[in-house]
Amino acid sequence: MTTDCGQALEEYTMDVFFRQTWIDERLKFEGPIEILRLNNLMVSKIWTPDTFFRNGKRSISHNMTTPNKLFRIMQNGTILYTMRLTINAECPMRLMNFPMDGHACPLKFGSYAYPISEIVYTWKKGPLSSVEVPQESSSLLQYDLIGQTVSSERLKSNTGEYVIMTVHFHLQRKMGFFLIQTYIPCIMTVILAQVSFWINKESVPARTVFGITTVLTMTTLSISARHSLPKVSYATAMDWFIAVCFAFVFSALIEFAAVNYFSTLQANRELRKAAAMKAAAQEAAAVAAAAPAPPAGNDAEVSSVDTSTVLKKRMNSAPLFDRPAKTFPNPPVNAQAFLQQGSAVPANNVLTGTSIIDKYSRILFPLSFGAFNLVYWIVYLTKDTMEMSSEGGVLFNIDDSLAIILPFPTTSTESRGHPRTELALLTSLSILLMSLSMMLLDQQTIPQKMADQTTVIESPQEWSLHFKRPQPPEQEQSAIALLDKGVCVVSPVQVIV
Repeated sequence: MTTDCGQALEEYTMDVFFRQTWIDERLKFEGPIEILRLNNLMVSKIWTPDTFFRNGKRSISHNMTTPNKLFRIMQNGTILYTMRLTINAECPMRLMNFPMDGHACPLKFGSYAYPISEIVYTWKKGPLSSVEVPQESSSLLQYDLIGQTVSSERLKSNTGEYVIMTVHFHLQRKMGFFLIQTYIPCIMTVILAQVSFWINKESVPARTVFGITTVLTMTTLSISARHSLPKVSYATAMDWFIAVCFAFVFSALIEFAAVNYFSTLQANRELRKAAAMKAAAQEAAAVAAAAPAPPAGNDAEVSSVDTSTVLKKRMNSAPLFDRPAKTFPNPPVNAQAFLQQGSAVPANNVLTGTSIIDKYSRILFPLSFGAFNLVYWIVYLTKDTMEMSSEGGVLFNIDDSLAIILPFPTTSTESRGHPRTELALLTSLSILLMSLSMMLLDQQTIPQKMADQTTVIESPQEWSLHFKRPQPPEQEQSAIALLDKGVCVVSPVQVIV
């Protein structure tokens, strides 16, 4: 059997060899030949079960180079009918944990027209070995086939009660493709956005390109990751990861805007302070120039020294761009023009160097992103993401008003010994023993009734008491088989698959 599963349409395709066996006493024969091997054209001459796949969308019977069918009749009337089919069936998926998710894809089949009184389906080799998937025949690109479980159930409809056989294929998604295509590029994009914290704040074009490019890259990755998924209304695990990475990238761009804003604000504050000091210096110089000439002598020399000392102190306290032109070989033409936000040439020492916001961001951003990755991968890699599907159960009819449902233990080798499986089994046995103890006080015929009225139904995770009223037994009907020589009435048939 080869299987291919696609989450975009919630379906899977499988190539199977479907075998059915039943006994038709009218076809008994005697002779030296124990097994009569007939051509597949003879199948249309005898009665065959009308098996169909309930959740199948499209099914193909292979006919190249001849119809891939096998038809044999044994001496005791046992018929073996085998065919090769390609089945496309529905597989309901919950993609909350995508791409660390697991799914149980069902395949349901049964009789289309014959009720349970005419056809009863059973597993030939029991629930453990009836469905075989050889390792060399399994071809899965995005999934690991963990195992399969089988169950049976009864479905009541307006036309009668039918037996439905169900096979669940447990698939675990492989993460290699998504790690290469989505997760690693997202992580590298976030790291690239954090490199801008190490670029000086006066390099406005470089940091702006870093921020805008990384935001656009995250948008492209988000769109491409959603392209292969169905349009679900909830967020998957990959969506949460991409959203957090986008938040980190966008925050890096906002961080540079904050650095540029506060640096420019501080520079303008220093400019206003320097302008005020310059005006005060000019006013003092004007007052000194307008003062009358001092008398000759030591007093005049002292006054001249004091005035020049005050002017030198005020000029030294002013910023570089406010000093006289003789200090610079090439003074700036217009200092105010270089104080606008986004300027590449600083007009002040405040706009150069490293911002305190950048210093904190160099530590906080990597630590927070590393902590997020640690929590994210620990949560999803240790989480049991396999969907709990229908495993089937046994219904014990203790009397006409009481029934107990026991779930089947899983047949997957990966799930044996699981705490939840053991808890379910212990709880079911406890309910059964308690109910038996209560009923034994009233009557002593419970074991016989349990042996006579045991049926198989599908009840995966509920184990409870069900009360029902006694109903009259239905009359058994006969299946009508069309033969090439006329119409015959046969007894109820047991089909083994």
